[in-house]
Formats: sequence, structure tokens, C-alpha cells
Amino acid sequence: MTEVDLQGWIGRSRVTRDTIDANQLAKIAATLDCPVPALDEAACLPPGWHWAFFPDITPLSGIGRDGHQALGEFLPPITLPRRMWASGDLKIVQPLSIGETVDKTSTILSVEEKQGRTGKLVFVRVGHEFAGNRGGNMREEHQIVYRDAPVPGAAQPKPMPPPDEPDKSITLTASPVQLFRYSAITFNSHRIHYDVDFCRDEEGYDGLIIHGPLTATLLMDMASRQAPDKRLKTFTFRALSPLTHVHKFSLHIRATVDNSFGVWACNHRGELAMTADAVMT
Repeated sequence: MTEVDLQGWIGRSRVTRDTIDANQLAKIAATLDCPVPALDEAACLPPGWHWAFFPDITPLSGIGRDGHQALGEFLPPITLPRRMWASGDLKIVQPLSIGETVDKTSTILSVEEKQGRTGKLVFVRVGHEFAGNRGGNMREEHQIVYRDAPVPGAAQPKPMPPPDEPDKSITLTASPVQLFRYSAITFNSHRIHYDVDFCRDEEGYDGLIIHGPLTATLLMDMASRQAPDKRLKTFTFRALSPLTHVHKFSLHIRATVDNSFGVWACNHRGELAMTADAVMT
């Protein structure tokens, strides 16, 4: 596929509509093993929980070999076999509220090909605008990376050390049941999250991959707990290496300035898996 072909997908847009309903909120809370939030109409959707709404609803006939929606519908038909979230940037202008009906407008902003240490890479950046009928307003950009299949015996990228000494840390595990539930409530059929044989034999991982949005949601929650009298305004994150269910992982937070926090996740070896900046207001 030529560069012109890929660039031709820039600007494609679609609109999906969903309602922030109590039943879905209860499912998210159960999956995160946390209390169900207040369900009155004045209550705000907790940060990161919007990823359990606006799913891509694709019939089985439209699913690719990896369980994802086959490319060439909304996202460009990139032939590289592996894909993951690479980064995200969320701006909450006005939080979505319980019971609010929201239109999500998604637009492909850029498609960029690169040559990495492990082979060819293609980055697709997608912008999302959330507009609710009660004034809820959020803006998000997320970047997807597509990669070559793993090469047996290839040298692994040098791990990145954590950025700072944290103010607080917690250690967690993610069970296959939790990952299955998160896939279910987000209608994410990507096999790396529930098919361990596919993970090991096809993708070269040692276990099920913990969803990038799930890790980001846990980091948002950590920041929100550090400033319970404020709400999240912006959250920018970058995924650096995958976390798998067979090992414990840790979350860390450090206050910076002006109601801002640096938050990050590390694998069981203490190597950086995700880094983020959270700004509260």
C-alpha cells in the first residue's frame, strides 16, 4: 500500500451516539472492583469511564484474524499484523453526566509511516469530540500504532526507568476474568486480551495484555483520589511497553505544581510501561 493510499484516509469522519446509562456504569464499577458512583442526573461520569461507551459494533463477518474490526471501514487498511494504543490526550471541558445522551464525532487526523528498531511502524491519530445534550463536552486524541510481527530472537528495546521518586505507589494484579470483563463492557474483541494462546504463539507475549485504556483509567483514578475536592481537567498519557496478566504491576504518583500530578505504571521488573500527566481543576 502506497503512502498516497494511506494519506487518503485522513479526514474521514463518523458520528456515534450513546447514553450514559446506570446499567453500564454498574458493570464498569464491578470490573474495576469499586463502588458504583452516584446515579442521579447531576453526577458526573468518572474519568476514563467513557471508554466503556460508544463501541464499534461489528458483525462477526467483519472481524479480522486478531479479533478486531477488519481494517478498511473507518480505520485505514494497514497490513501490519499487530496494533495497540500508543498514546492519548484527553481534555474534559465539562464532564459528561449520568443519563446524558452524547454524540461522539471521530475523525482521522494523521497517518504516519516510520521505520523503528523492530521494523516498520504506522501511527494513526484519531480525534474525538464528545457533545452531550446537557452540555457535557470532552475532546480526545488517541494514537494507534501498527507493527510487524515479532521476530524470534530479536533484541528487545532497552527498558525505560521510572521518571521520579513517587509520593505514593500501589501494586496490583489483573486477572483473566477482569480483562475479559473489560473487553466485554467495551465490546473489544481484540484477542490479545483474552486468548492466551494467540498472545504467546502469534504476538510473542508471555500472557494476556492489559488494555491500555484500563491502565490509563487506573492512573486517572489514582490522581483523582489524591485531589478528591477537584476534578480531572486534562490527562495525557503514553504507552511504552505492554503489561501482562501473569505478573504484578505497580502504579505511582508524584505531585508536581498547580494541582498537577505525574503518574506512571511499571511492570514487575520496575520498568516503565505507561507515563502520564494529570491536571486537576
